This record gives sequence, C-alpha cells and structure tokens, in this order.
Amino acid sequence: FAPGFPYIGSLPAALRLPRRSTPRSSVAAGSVAIAAGLTGIYPARLPGGWHLIGQTNLSMFDPMADPPALLAAGDGVRFVAEANGVVP
Repeated sequence: FAPGFPYIGSLPAALRLPRRSTPRSSVAAGSVAIAAGLTGIYPARLPGGWHLIGQTNLSMFDPMADPPALLAAGDGVRFVAEANGVVP
C-alpha cells in the first residue's frame, strides 16, 4: 500500500471489521487502524479505508534512515493504551 505501512495480524474475531465502504480522503500519519483482520499504522498522511482506533507519535517511515522502515517482517509489536496522554 505505502512504504513503511506495516500489516500486523491477525486480530481476534471480535475485532475483525471489513474495510470502510467509503474511504477517507486523508488519514493522519501515525494513525493506528484495523480492517480485514489486520492492524496497520499509516506512515504518512494518506487516503485510507480502515477503521481508526488510535494514534502513535512514532515515525513509521523515514527515507533518510537506515533502514527506512521502523518495522521489519517478523518484528513484534505491542500496543499500549494511554490515559490522558500518559502511558501507564
């Protein structure tokens, strides 16, 4: 879909949603989203048809970095909920 966009899966059945019927014209970089049994993180401001569930301040893709993508195949990802902007 886009450089640095990680497809993270698979989601439990209770969280599986189809893609939105109408994609958004613009989704902010760092948006965490779910669709079709996967989780993804938008690496840049892009159009998108996934359901938004959160946000990260991490830069998922930097073409000047080595490597340019923050995540590589096989990396583990753990999502942590924030309360009032503070990670518990």
